[in-house]
Amino acid sequence: MVSLELQGLSASYAGRPVLSGVTTPVLQGGQLVALLGPNAAGKSTLFRRIFGLLKGGGEVRVEGATVPRPIAYMPQDSGARPVLTVYESILLARMQGRRLQVAPEDHAEVERILDLLAISHLRQRNIGDLSGGQRQMVSAAQVLVLNPQILLMDEPTSALDLSRQIDLLALLHRLTREQGLLIIVALHDIGHALHFSDAAMVIKSGQLIACGPTTETVTPNLLRHVFDVE
Repeated sequence: MVSLELQGLSASYAGRPVLSGVTTPVLQGGQLVALLGPNAAGKSTLFRRIFGLLKGGGEVRVEGATVPRPIAYMPQDSGARPVLTVYESILLARMQGRRLQVAPEDHAEVERILDLLAISHLRQRNIGDLSGGQRQMVSAAQVLVLNPQILLMDEPTSALDLSRQIDLLALLHRLTREQGLLIIVALHDIGHALHFSDAAMVIKSGQLIACGPTTETVTPNLLRHVFDVE
């Protein structure tokens, strides 16, 4: 089964440190990990550093991967082209890094993901005509269609209504069990983290404050410290 371990990860913007010495225990596939922290804590930077979009010190260790590109990343802003249809944007995501020779199995995988996320009815809609929540679901489809073994998702529920938030997090949790995925999700809702995640990583000011099983890690004292609540 795939695993991820971070050793002394650091990153800077314009010479200003934004991540410092982030070291985790081995995070195993088959679990959903909540990434928690206040605004500007470094959550997005950590994802970008793990995915390789930012350079810096330390090491990202992936073990047990069985595909050439085991990590997929869903940023807060997907940057999907507004002139594409939903189907086209998901198929294009599927083909990234490959020659544009679409095989029948590529179309089949796009269809499967549309059904999985219950967005088949949007297939011929242009991205530019979608609501924020609909675009967010398409962004989720664009990473799931890659069949990654490690999935990094930056605030994937921020534009969704409550029902869709619960549906998506429940689906992601189920996929970790059924497919052995390791999914790390940045969340603002502590209740969702407690309900859906198996483990939690908590960061503040670019430093890892705690990492472990959610119910043991996310305590009232820790939340008061991290979020500066009296």
